Amino acid sequence: MKRIIKKVAVVGSGIMGSGIACHFANTGLEVLLLDIVPNALTPAEEKKGLTLESKAFRNRLVNDHLANALKSNPSPIYSQKFASRITTGNTTDDMAKITTCDWVIEVVVERLDIKKLVFEQIDKYRKPGTLVTSNTSGIPIQFMSEGRSTDFQSHFCGTHFFNPARYLKLFEVIPGPQTSPEVIDFLFEYGSKFLGKTSVIAKDTPAFIGNRIGIFGIMSLFHQVKELGLTIEEVDKLTGPVIGRPKSATFRTVDVVGLDTLVHVANGLYDNCPNDEAHDLFQLPEFIKKMMENQWLGSKTKQGFYKKEGKDILSLDLDTLEYRPNKKASFATLELTKTIDKTIDRFKVLVKGKDKAGDFYRKNFSAMFAYVSNRIPEISDELYKIDDAMKAGFGWENGPFEIWDAIGVAKAIEIMQNEGYQPATWVNEMIASGSTSFYTVKNGATYFYDIASKSYAKKPGQDSFIILDNIRDNQKVWGNSDCTLFHLGDGILNLEFHSKMNTIGGGVLTGINKAIDLAEKEYHGLVIGNQGSNFTVGANIGMIFMMAVEQEYDELNMAIKLFQNTMMRCRYSSIPVVVAPHGMTLGGGCEMTMHADRVVAAAETYIGLVEFGVGVIPGGGGSKEMTLRAADLFRKNDVELNVLQEYFLTIGMAKVATSAYEAFDLGILQKGKDIVVVNRDRQIATAKQIALQMAEQGYTQPVQRKDIKVLGKQALGMFLVGTDQMVAGQYISEHDRKIANKLAYVMAGGDLSEPTLVSEQYLLDIEREAFLSLCTERKTLERIQFMLTKGKPLRN
Repeated sequence: MKRIIKKVAVVGSGIMGSGIACHFANTGLEVLLLDIVPNALTPAEEKKGLTLESKAFRNRLVNDHLANALKSNPSPIYSQKFASRITTGNTTDDMAKITTCDWVIEVVVERLDIKKLVFEQIDKYRKPGTLVTSNTSGIPIQFMSEGRSTDFQSHFCGTHFFNPARYLKLFEVIPGPQTSPEVIDFLFEYGSKFLGKTSVIAKDTPAFIGNRIGIFGIMSLFHQVKELGLTIEEVDKLTGPVIGRPKSATFRTVDVVGLDTLVHVANGLYDNCPNDEAHDLFQLPEFIKKMMENQWLGSKTKQGFYKKEGKDILSLDLDTLEYRPNKKASFATLELTKTIDKTIDRFKVLVKGKDKAGDFYRKNFSAMFAYVSNRIPEISDELYKIDDAMKAGFGWENGPFEIWDAIGVAKAIEIMQNEGYQPATWVNEMIASGSTSFYTVKNGATYFYDIASKSYAKKPGQDSFIILDNIRDNQKVWGNSDCTLFHLGDGILNLEFHSKMNTIGGGVLTGINKAIDLAEKEYHGLVIGNQGSNFTVGANIGMIFMMAVEQEYDELNMAIKLFQNTMMRCRYSSIPVVVAPHGMTLGGGCEMTMHADRVVAAAETYIGLVEFGVGVIPGGGGSKEMTLRAADLFRKNDVELNVLQEYFLTIGMAKVATSAYEAFDLGILQKGKDIVVVNRDRQIATAKQIALQMAEQGYTQPVQRKDIKVLGKQALGMFLVGTDQMVAGQYISEHDRKIANKLAYVMAGGDLSEPTLVSEQYLLDIEREAFLSLCTERKTLERIQFMLTKGKPLRN
């Protein structure tokens, strides 16, 4: 049957419930968010004259929770205006409103008795066929729907979001005893397509997949840390970005999540998994028990494994349980990986380490490999689901079976045996059969070792994805050290960056021009996109700094002109160019995006013109483009200066959109032209489809613009007065004013005596001149150097 979700009810408005409600609002749905009526009036409510029957009092709990969520950082919502899609109410007065909802999600406290009472109410008011799911993180799904109607039970299952719901991609779907297969299939597809999630169907086992493996990993580490004589800083150094994990690594992550939350799940696993071979690891070490007694729970209690005192961060000594100054951690083994860009390629080096780091990795990976292999078929019949869950739920770049493959299955077993661990029997049987890896790639698709059939099976759900790693060897058209050009099929090319942090330098610019040359001769269109952590952090400012310091101004002028010309080629070629930004898309990356024929942006795109932070203005066409876009909004009898000022401030304040939807508000993305995809895995495939569609509809090379209205002295005067006032009020420095005045000159079109129509090339020329002049300033060079060495902007 065809099922359409138009309205969702979320029952329970705590941190998780409000986050889920916001994410459904992100996708465009109408949301009803409910919670209980508070117990009593607050003194402030009594002073206002509220009564126990007033709506403001009865909805106070849900409204407070939602307001706190919307104020939190990072934000749970793509744009604050999307919050208007959420209606609040309470479970006493408003439960009947779920009759209008197509899906009801329970997110109340983790107590089975309370959940069953909520489901009784939901069953009373829901219309037949309405989906009902629980966001429980551990209570067995089979117990929740007992005693409910047949229709309720067939439409009921678990849907476990990870917190924060917007950012963590794991969406575990856990069938109940009577759940209809159609419901499971629908939720799996809906999570991927509309919520942007990695959907994983899990068995109804304690903590499901993600938390079962994740909590094992953390508890295992808690027991190892003292045995290996490691400090918490050392563990966080070893378990962070170097192995493709979040910067918060282990102990900082526990502080953010809350030690009590971790302990709750660990206790549940200890109680409910008596036959788990690692059962004793779920027992709390003494230092954890003491921290719980002291209420050192992390961020929520202002101290946990770390504690902030003034500007200093203190660390907990696990032996004395006293806080001490933070100690920098360093290991010789980690130094060996600094030249290895790809995380997956580091594991072979890490397990060979001769120091404490090597000991840690051998012991840690051995325990993890043994544990995950023994969880099949208990928690999952297929190994890829475990990898998907850890990558999507815990932010791991690679899952445990992928890491095992990277080390070498046989080699890892040898390490495991030396550490006292054994893999599950099926792993040895796999190797004995001649299969030497858990994954393989055939014809651009990923295959996994299927234990039941003892053969490789195609990983499902790939038909709507294009995975660049899988086509790199067979469909490469051209490449250099900074980028690679692939044929995506159907005459559409894709240019992928792989320079350091995907910065845009000479190699990338050469690649863009080469890609357009080839596409114009032999293909139909070009996509510029990659599947790294970020699209690009912008231009290679190190190269700019060196040229400026050496006073090689002619070479710098040529480099900036090449950048401008390349951006203009993205717009004015004879084939469609589609740019697919995601993650950080800063400076030159933003300029490239703005010059595309079309943009297919991931919802999680953090994009902006940030050049002011390094003492310059956008010099790759960004200043020109914002001037052009402002001029296109001028309307007869409108105050044109106000529109221009808004675009000026977007650059001058180095505004960065915190989602692709915010980028529309900043004028960086354009409504009616650019689109947003919620699931990044679908981004390249969608961009290819758009490029192909444009080509098939008959793409015509655009004509460069010569009709851009600039306001001349009228605008320039306004901007100069404004920057003077900002300096006088001590809001900006003298050098900030100098940069802002250069931008003002460009966006005003110079000091023309009256409004004039100019060309794009005219604006590009004065933009480049302004950029170069700022590169001669000592304070600009100080800003660039500070960014290169410290990674943050300098205000001087």
